[in-house]
Amino acid sequence: MLKMRKFIVIVMVMLLTFSLAACNGSSQTGTKNTKPSTKVNEDGEVDTSEFVTITMMTLGDKPTNGQLEKVMEEVNAKLKDKVNAHIELKWIEWADYMTKYNLTLASREPVDLIITATDWLDAWGNAQKGAFMDISDLLPQFAPQTWEEVSDESWEETKYNGKIVMIPEDAYTQWVNHGFFYRTDWAKEFGINEHIKDFEMLGKYFQGIVDNKKGVIPWDTPGTNVTTAWGYLNSYSDAIELPITTGVFPIYWGKSYDEFTNVTSPVFEDIFVDYAKLMKEWADKGYWRTDVLNYKGDTRELFQAGKTGADQHHTQTFSGLRTQMDLKQPGSEIDMFAWSDTRDNLISMSITHGATAVGAHSKNPERALMVYDLIRNDEEIYKLFNYGIEGVQYEIVDGKRAHPEGYDETKDSFASNFWGGRVDKFEIPSEDTWDGVADIYAKYDEIKKPFPYGRFVFDSTPVDAEIAALSQVTAQMVPAIAFGKAGDPEKAVNDFRKRLEAAGYEKVLNEIQKQMDEYKELVDGN
Repeated sequence: MLKMRKFIVIVMVMLLTFSLAACNGSSQTGTKNTKPSTKVNEDGEVDTSEFVTITMMTLGDKPTNGQLEKVMEEVNAKLKDKVNAHIELKWIEWADYMTKYNLTLASREPVDLIITATDWLDAWGNAQKGAFMDISDLLPQFAPQTWEEVSDESWEETKYNGKIVMIPEDAYTQWVNHGFFYRTDWAKEFGINEHIKDFEMLGKYFQGIVDNKKGVIPWDTPGTNVTTAWGYLNSYSDAIELPITTGVFPIYWGKSYDEFTNVTSPVFEDIFVDYAKLMKEWADKGYWRTDVLNYKGDTRELFQAGKTGADQHHTQTFSGLRTQMDLKQPGSEIDMFAWSDTRDNLISMSITHGATAVGAHSKNPERALMVYDLIRNDEEIYKLFNYGIEGVQYEIVDGKRAHPEGYDETKDSFASNFWGGRVDKFEIPSEDTWDGVADIYAKYDEIKKPFPYGRFVFDSTPVDAEIAALSQVTAQMVPAIAFGKAGDPEKAVNDFRKRLEAAGYEKVLNEIQKQMDEYKELVDGN
C-alpha cells in the first residue's frame, strides 16, 4: 500500500511537471497562438462578426479629468465600425513602474497589446520569460499595412530566437540624447559667448551663477538624477553604453563604435576617477544644494521660474521647453549642451526604444493586430488616439497644433501615452515645439552613427543574481559619487569597484563578452 501511494505521488509530480513545462515551454521563442479568435474564410476575408475588447498596457498615470473617456468613445466608435472591436487602456503608474510592469507580465494576465522597449522596459528579458507572443505568421494577414511598411532589416531587430515578438516604432523621428539646458542670456552676462560644449565650460557657467545670481542654485536637482555619470563618460571617451540594465547606472559599455563588441567598464578606468573628482569639486563650490541626496524638488519648474540655472534631460524635451521659457521668462534665451557635443560621438536611436508586443496570453491576438494596424495607419484614428478631439484638445493654426480658445489644461488635457507605433507621416508639430529644433536634428543627422546593438539580445539568465546585486550596489553608491558626497573621490571609486567585484562584476562581464562574441559572428555573417 505504501509503495502504491509513493507511485501515485510520483505520477502526480510528473504530471504537474509536464503541465508546467507545457505552460512555460514557449518562453524561448514567444507563445504561438493556435486557436484564432478571428476567423478567415475560404476567400481570405477576415471574419470579425464577434465583437471583442482589446486591452493595451501603457505607461503613465491615468488621466482623471474625464477627457480620456470622451476621446476613447470616439476612437472605439471607429474601431467598432472597421473591425468590430473596442480598445481599453491598462495603465502602469510611474511610481515603481518597472516592478509593476514586470509583475503584470509575469502574472500571465491576458493583455492583448503591450507598449514595450528594449532599452528602458526590459523587452528582451520579458521575451525570454515568454511574456510576448510570436506574431511572425499573424502580421502579414492581420496587420498588413504595418507588415509592408516595416523593412526586412527592421523586422530583424524585433526577433527573439528568430521569431518576431514586437513591432518597432521605426517610422518616427525622435532624439532622446541627454544633456544640460542652460540660460544663454545668463552665460553672456558671465562672459561666455559661445555654445557650451563640455563640462569645463559648464563649470564656468555654474560659477557665474554662484558669483552673480544671489539665491539661485546653479543646478537644483534631486539626488536621484545621476545622468552626469554617463554624460561625462560619453563626453570624454569613445565608449558606447550597452543595452544592459544594471540599476541607476550602466556598468558595462562597448569600448568604442569601431570596437562595439569589445565589452569594458569605464568605472575601472581613470576617467571615472576624473569624473568623481570633478563632482566633488562642484559640490564644494555649491553648484547644487548641500542636502541634494534627500531633495525631491522639480528642477524643470524651478528652471522656468528662474530659480535654478540648469535643467537636465533630452533633446525632445528641450524643443518644447524652449518655447515655454519664452512665455514664462520673457527675454530669456536657452540652449542645450548635449553630451555628444564634446566629441560628436552620437549614436542613433534604437527603433525598439518604443515598440508594441502582443501578450503571450492574449485571447484575441489577431484582432489586437488589426486594431494596432488602424491606430498606426488610419490617419483619423491616429490623430484621435495621439492628440484627442480637434476643437477640444487642439486646433490647427498655421500647420501646428494649438490650444483652442478657452482651453484649460486641468479640464481639457488628454494623453494616451502611445509610444509604440508613432509615424512621422501623421505627426502634427505642436505650437510648443521650437522651430529651431529642425536645425539641431540636421546637425545630428550629419554626425550620427547607426545603433550597433539592434539585434543583440542578452540572455541574463546565467547571471540574474549577479546583475541584481550589481544594481543594488549602483543604487547605493553612485548617487553619492555623482554629487560629491562620498568623501575622497579616489577612495570612493576604489570602494565602488571593490563592491562591484564582490557582487559578481567579472562573472557578468565574461557572460556579456561571450554572448557579444556570438553576436559579432552574427553581424559579420550578414
